[in-house]
Amino acid sequence: MRILPEDQAVLDHVVARGPALIARAVDWSNLNSGSRNTPGLMRVLAALEAEVRQTLPGATMERVTTADSVSVGDDGATRTETYAPALRISMRPEASVQVVLTGHYDTVYPTESVFQTVRTRADGALNGPGIADMKGGISVLLAALEAFETRPGREAVGWTVLLSPDEEIGSPGSAPLLAELGARGHVGLTYEPALPDGTLAGARKGSGNFHLIVTGRAAHAGRAFDDGRNAVAGAALIAAGLHGLNGQRDGVTVNVAKIAGGGPLNVVADNAVVRFNVRVPDAASADWITAEIGRLVETPPFEGLSLYLHGGMTRAPKPMDAAQTALFEAVRDAGALLGQPIAWKPSGGVCEGNNLHAAGLPNIDTLGVRGGDIHSEAEFAWPESFVERAQLSALILCKLATGEIDGPGLKALRMETLR
Repeated sequence: MRILPEDQAVLDHVVARGPALIARAVDWSNLNSGSRNTPGLMRVLAALEAEVRQTLPGATMERVTTADSVSVGDDGATRTETYAPALRISMRPEASVQVVLTGHYDTVYPTESVFQTVRTRADGALNGPGIADMKGGISVLLAALEAFETRPGREAVGWTVLLSPDEEIGSPGSAPLLAELGARGHVGLTYEPALPDGTLAGARKGSGNFHLIVTGRAAHAGRAFDDGRNAVAGAALIAAGLHGLNGQRDGVTVNVAKIAGGGPLNVVADNAVVRFNVRVPDAASADWITAEIGRLVETPPFEGLSLYLHGGMTRAPKPMDAAQTALFEAVRDAGALLGQPIAWKPSGGVCEGNNLHAAGLPNIDTLGVRGGDIHSEAEFAWPESFVERAQLSALILCKLATGEIDGPGLKALRMETLR
């Protein structure tokens, strides 16, 4: 693999656009788009659409309705949740090689957060909400495509972008769209931030979110205590049992995140909700923890309670199988041509890459900017990484077009694993 003159022209195009890549990411980050802030999400969506119309005028672009989901309130009531639209952008769906590029335009920062704008730190890093995770990544994604679309031979590669509004809350609305794209594509590129030194996430654990509704019987805590059935006490006993699953199987963790319910101190609580997350390294572990949870909630801890378990495994594990390994090695080789050392290591975190892999798509999911401290008010991105990472993705696209990275071959290798 080497950089051809046609590739170099693409790389130079990225460099020429460098200041604009940073400026637009800053503008987007200054618009609050917390996952539950629908008006803010719609403002960012409109800004993204305007940018795509200007920089990728030949692409097909559409807002796509996301699926509804069911959530559980702290009162134990279930309700239907709706989400903002996803944005789908595509080019040459008939091409022999199909690339899926994904990202999310929501952030973890709610409307009332004090962390609302981007500033430049004394060391030159950009500090702002979503600048790394992942409005900077979206800017990198679009820059790579804009540059690639100037290359002769681009006709060999078709691509589809999906920008979702709900990744930070587990992709409940966009999961079906990700599954559909994963099944159709050959290679996936996702734009979560890399670590500050450029290291990528390799194998990822799977994740599940569960909500256990515990219903008891209310009674006066003084006059008729024995007539009541305390849902909060039952929830606490079950939570202790869930916590006790930690350490029983290698790599499996159970985090009891919240117990909600109850009310006045003189009333036996008749409702509670236990919320917990599990992380698993492989499919067998997912089956094990699901069975163990089922065993714990099969019978209430004492008479008079009823239990209803909501939720489940939301993202499957993403191991370093043969297809993943081959793709990472190809990206490492592309990085070497650019003077960018590429390394990777396992991560306990999850993202859209898990969804795509479960649908059969080999993918790299940390192709965004170099940054860190995400999900905190210290979130940052290094400005120089915008051009670096856009060049890396642009070169990957170039090598998929020439066949030096074998997209269909990688997909076939992944499908062999699924058989």
